[in-house]
Amino acid sequence: MSQKSKPPYSMKDLRHRAEWIRLETIRQIAGAGLGHYSSTLSAAEILAVLYYRTLRLDPKRPDWPNRDRFLLGKGHIAVGLWPILADLGYFPTAWLDDFGKIDSPLTDHPSMRDVPGIDFSAGSIGHNLSVGVGMCLASRFRGGSGRTFVLLGDGELHEGQLWEAAMSAPHYRLGNLIAIVDANGSSADGPTSDVMNIEPIAGRFEAFGWRTVEVDGHDVDRLVEIFDGLPDSTTPVPTAIVARTLKGKGISFMEAAPRDWHLGFLGPADRKRAEDEIRSRMQ
Repeated sequence: MSQKSKPPYSMKDLRHRAEWIRLETIRQIAGAGLGHYSSTLSAAEILAVLYYRTLRLDPKRPDWPNRDRFLLGKGHIAVGLWPILADLGYFPTAWLDDFGKIDSPLTDHPSMRDVPGIDFSAGSIGHNLSVGVGMCLASRFRGGSGRTFVLLGDGELHEGQLWEAAMSAPHYRLGNLIAIVDANGSSADGPTSDVMNIEPIAGRFEAFGWRTVEVDGHDVDRLVEIFDGLPDSTTPVPTAIVARTLKGKGISFMEAAPRDWHLGFLGPADRKRAEDEIRSRMQ
């Protein structure tokens, strides 16, 4: 049975899933001693809607040929993906307790060789949109009906290889490719537009021939509307979704200093503050 055939989650359920992703991110990093908080939190709603509503998956058959593929361009947020994959049944939930430890399959970046449900590995940013182009070409060659979704960071848009892929997708008429930009406005080196201006993001994709949509990346209702309304995968035009988000979303002191929490560790008092703030929205 595919994930798509299950009864859809309500909007409230999806919002709670996003908050749960935030709590699980904090819990796993507490065990590891270091991790990526703020860039994971900005993508929580996107991940929740994709995995609990949009993606056509079968956790009992991770290699099902007609599944949708999901690639993490911003691979350093794998800590937010691990609890979802465990929850869906790709691997035992006990694996989560060993996140970031020596010999654990669950690390800061996903490895397709070690973890069921990972379609391609990620480390150095900028290459997974190119991989997505290749997967979509292969799917067309095989007559497959699945889509490939690639979640990119806006800091990742500084990479030249990404724009070669962006140019290739419309040329090869890959309407089965969906790029999602988590446009949180900040990278490890500072504000993305200060490091190298990337705006207008949608306009740049449009210039290469993409269909583009802009959305508040924390608005679950709008994300559902956009993902539910994607064109058929046989269309010749790829889609780029620019999701405007806030780095550190959901924890006020991280929102106020997103760069400080790109990679870090919460002490006991700050961890409690963060968890209490998240749980207060789940009542």
